[in-house]
Amino acid sequence: MNETAIAQQELEAAPEQQAAVELTGSAALLEALIAEGVDVVFGYPGGAIMPVYDALYDYNDKLNHILVRHEQGGIHAGQGYARTSGKVGVVFATSGPGATNLVTGLADAQIDSTPLVCITGQVFAHLLGTDAFQETDVINITTPVTKWNYQVTDANEIPEAIAKAFYIARTGRPGPVLIDITKNAQIQKFQFKGYTPCNHIRSYRPKPIVREKYIKEAAELINKAEKPFILWGQGVLLGSAEQEFKAFVEKSGIPSAWTILGAGAIPSDHPLNVGMLGMHGNYGPNVLTNECDVLIAIGMRFDDRVTGRLDKYAKQAKIIHLDIDPAEIDKNVKTTVPVWGDCKETLPLLTAAVEQKQHTEWLARFNEFTRQENEAVIDKELHPQTGEMTMGEVIDTLNTLTNGEAVIVTDVGQHQMVACRYAKLNKTRSNVTSGGLGTMGFALPAAIGAKFGTPDRTVVAVIGDGGFQMTIQELGTIMQSGVDVKILILNNQFLGMVRQWQELFNERRYSFVDIQSPDFVKVAEGYGIAGKSISDRADLKGALEAMLNHKGSFLLEVMVTKENNVFPMVPQGCSVSEIRLK
Repeated sequence: MNETAIAQQELEAAPEQQAAVELTGSAALLEALIAEGVDVVFGYPGGAIMPVYDALYDYNDKLNHILVRHEQGGIHAGQGYARTSGKVGVVFATSGPGATNLVTGLADAQIDSTPLVCITGQVFAHLLGTDAFQETDVINITTPVTKWNYQVTDANEIPEAIAKAFYIARTGRPGPVLIDITKNAQIQKFQFKGYTPCNHIRSYRPKPIVREKYIKEAAELINKAEKPFILWGQGVLLGSAEQEFKAFVEKSGIPSAWTILGAGAIPSDHPLNVGMLGMHGNYGPNVLTNECDVLIAIGMRFDDRVTGRLDKYAKQAKIIHLDIDPAEIDKNVKTTVPVWGDCKETLPLLTAAVEQKQHTEWLARFNEFTRQENEAVIDKELHPQTGEMTMGEVIDTLNTLTNGEAVIVTDVGQHQMVACRYAKLNKTRSNVTSGGLGTMGFALPAAIGAKFGTPDRTVVAVIGDGGFQMTIQELGTIMQSGVDVKILILNNQFLGMVRQWQELFNERRYSFVDIQSPDFVKVAEGYGIAGKSISDRADLKGALEAMLNHKGSFLLEVMVTKENNVFPMVPQGCSVSEIRLK
């Protein structure tokens, strides 16, 4: 039995007020993760983090380490895990290229407010700044794309650094944290006195003080409004405030629309859920943004894909903005009443202050726009009678077979917009996608993490033929881990979203968007994953049923029409009320 295993036994046998136990920094790191309730780690070993992996050998019964095939796959898997579980995702990587391969995922997690703790190995402290083998200044590289980062050079710092990391990652507006640990700190022995989770850091205030004055002012505006409109985002999910939000919507009777990261906070078929906002959102929510008299934004950041031209965005409306991050208030859209705070706390206060109402005539306006959109776009997309299959009809058939109960993980492109528009989401934390950064290659590894985060739910990765090839190597992770992920490739033989823009705005000058792909079914077979490819509409339902009913992972490729466009669409540089149906 090695020293780490002996120390483990001493820790388990010791009483709560235990004496210090001599541990290496690596063992102390793993003890800290276990104390934080971590059950899954995604990672890839290397020289600078080898001591951590050596210690991990003795913790296999407590920590499930998933060996990914690329560090980017590891961090996207951590994101998927965090998004479905509501916990902090944990990722290991080595120094140099291992650490730099995390940067895309860190940027993605930062802009989408995903809680992660990434542990990177680093060269020995005495080699820092010498351009040693696989040395990179990961702290300065990742500072712009992390909520906090820190370099540990002494093992004694590890327990406190990890405690701070988890506290910062999960509190307030969540985000990614990176802890870089030099190799000497990993192997150094020190007197480990137990682990104490962090619940306070001086100068860090994750929750703003709720000011009742603003709650009262917001309620007064809402009560006087004749055409109020709610826009909600992921903040409702991150605050675990779905029930509080539903109560507010139903008491106020206000039509409500969502950003793609907010999808699922209330069910798709809720009568006050009027659809998706933004560039490829629904017709009514976009047009009527510029007709409402009070706009209530909850846990969303007025991203440019939602607002279109800011100088023409909701100029007629009084703006109420609920957000936990004060930096978002007035950043893009000038607010009439700011409501700082966690929406799980602020929404019940606002609900208590608003009057019970039904905005029947105003809601009818949304329903009329829905009728127009159904006639011009949706019916043709979901129920084509002739020609090649559309992405929309694939998602519509999937809805029928899953009853809107599945977790849908999407990549980036046309299929993402189609899935976000048409997927039925009857449960919270069902929509996992790369929102702010728009990272192609996100879906496959994120779906792996999503399944580990919610093992009892069906997880379907909806991916385009382009994005799939960016992280196709993660099929190896599926093979080795045995995770059950359903992979649905919507193959239009193009980089579809870029092609759509080239068609509409560059006179069909298709420049390097015609992408060739391998035989995806044979590739999957090489990884021991069952698969099938179809191109006939008559085979669609049966193939989707076979995918969903298969025990274990399954890859289904559906050949869809090549030059179909996603509408409605707000052209870049236009206002939301200039949304096009064709």
